[in-house]
Amino acid sequence: MKLIKTDIKNKVLQSMINILDRERDAILEANQKDLKAFMKEDQALYDRLIVNNVKIDGMIQAIKEVKAQDDPVGKVISDLTLDSGLKVTNKTAPFGTILIIYESRPDVTIEAAVLAFKANNKILLKGGKEAINSNLILEHCWHEALEENGLSKNWIRLLHLNREATQEFLKNPTEKLDLIVPRGGERLIKFVKDNASCAVLVSGRGNNFLYVAKDADWLKTVKVIVNAKTDKISGCNALDKVLIDKNIPNYGAKLKELQTILHKLNVELVVDDGIDKILPQEAQILDDAIWHEEFLALKLLLGEVEDEDTAIEMINTYSGGHSAAILTENTSLAKKFMEQVDSAAVYHNASTRFTDGGQMGVGAELAISTDKLHHRGPLGLKQLVTNKYYVFGDGHVRV
Repeated sequence: MKLIKTDIKNKVLQSMINILDRERDAILEANQKDLKAFMKEDQALYDRLIVNNVKIDGMIQAIKEVKAQDDPVGKVISDLTLDSGLKVTNKTAPFGTILIIYESRPDVTIEAAVLAFKANNKILLKGGKEAINSNLILEHCWHEALEENGLSKNWIRLLHLNREATQEFLKNPTEKLDLIVPRGGERLIKFVKDNASCAVLVSGRGNNFLYVAKDADWLKTVKVIVNAKTDKISGCNALDKVLIDKNIPNYGAKLKELQTILHKLNVELVVDDGIDKILPQEAQILDDAIWHEEFLALKLLLGEVEDEDTAIEMINTYSGGHSAAILTENTSLAKKFMEQVDSAAVYHNASTRFTDGGQMGVGAELAISTDKLHHRGPLGLKQLVTNKYYVFGDGHVRV
């Protein structure tokens, strides 16, 4: 693949910043068409679809942040001269062509593309039909920025395929694909993994857990639970399950206080058998499958546990491997929890809402990976490269 000079990449990004700012009205108008056509039966998906001036400001800021970051391509990882005289250098290199499949979220059309392009990858964007008008105008902006700087539109483009055509493209791509990133719900992820013929990096579901230890500071606990649950219900880093140590002082009173606070915020509660004894008016668990469910709604499951070992086991059994938190004033207990819970991000006395590239210092993100290869957590600019060995000899042969 042709390597583009860093200054050319940054010129494209500066052009894109200028174009987005200039085309605000047209972008908002296109988004209104999508919003009017969308049936609001899925509030989380509808929330993700919305583009306003604040969202456009965020798109522009994401591009500025990526523009300011170092080019991740061609960085030396190791440089060795062997006893044989061979010089072996390992350097970062682009993946090649990345396909991202995502639902709603027109801002992904900006963030995914800016990261892939700065890392010298071509990117194919398969957005959902619900965002077609928004994505088309954003693609047009990208194409103008590329052509303004002498580059082909093929570096960034939308795929206009229905489900059947997408399935065929995944199985028998008409062009070389090096990496596919599905960003959405479990059905989308399964669809891609079942049909893809190249590497898939999963941007997994949330279903995030929080464990309240018996020594937890209750004011901190309530503050964190409220933020993690209600700040943005459509976020994959939103809270779904709270496990409360039954040995916490004033257990019943604290549960009732939490219930009152959450009810005032219109949060629907579901409780297990233990919590039901104290909050009998709440909905009970009818099917254990709910423990695996990502709610993406003002809904929270409260469960009772004996100790941290039970909590850790439950989280590792049921969670999506995305984010998990512990509320405790015991640093040794926090360390045990954070080491043993198998999630991409683990928190001590903090909200799961921080699992985000910008919040974690990564900058714009392509996705939050719940896979363990090649990277876990926010996929930023530095994670959109692979590596390549350069071996220099002088007529060397192996004997």
